[in-house]
Amino acid sequence: IEIPGSLKQIDVSNGQVFGVNSAGNIYTLYGDSWAQLPGSLKHVTVGPAGVWGVNNNDNIYKLVGGSWQQVTGNLHPYNFLHLGASALPWVNIAGKLKYYSCGLWGCWGVNSADDIYFRFDVTPDPCAGSKWEQIPGKLSMIEVGTEGSVYGVNSAGQVYRRDGITKSNPVGTSWTNVPSMLNCKHVSYDLGQLWLITDQDKIVKCRI
Repeated sequence: IEIPGSLKQIDVSNGQVFGVNSAGNIYTLYGDSWAQLPGSLKHVTVGPAGVWGVNNNDNIYKLVGGSWQQVTGNLHPYNFLHLGASALPWVNIAGKLKYYSCGLWGCWGVNSADDIYFRFDVTPDPCAGSKWEQIPGKLSMIEVGTEGSVYGVNSAGQVYRRDGITKSNPVGTSWTNVPSMLNCKHVSYDLGQLWLITDQDKIVKCRI
């Protein structure tokens, strides 16, 4: 289902949908229509810890009572925790990634070479985790759903799902291509639905 509107990035969790467009405008989906929020961001994320964003100066903001409150710190690239506890204070984790997303049993990230890594034992306390493990494959972005599902997009615009993820095996077993006629650049998953942003900034929702 194509959703009216245009976004460069989207994030969904527990039925909430947030995104930003190429101009940095911030939107959230109410029913079938988008409502613009004040401010300007280059990336927004929503999860149990609330709604967070980063602007073009890499300043960090949290949505509180309908307005953005700046949080001490600076993030480049995007580095958000989808965990239930507060994301403060910030903990520096060794390594360099262009995309980082966390779920129930750890965090996933990709670096500038599209290599995929998993960070073990990342919990609200301690937040730093224990070790990195490189995962076979290449992805340009990766996203962890609230319930632990992992999806990503490669440089060719193809969508992949990580299979076999369990508490005892948080890295899963293999990647499965999710068939799509679309050339995608961003993906997010929530409540049985896959949200895609195409290379033309179109928004598409698919039931999985």
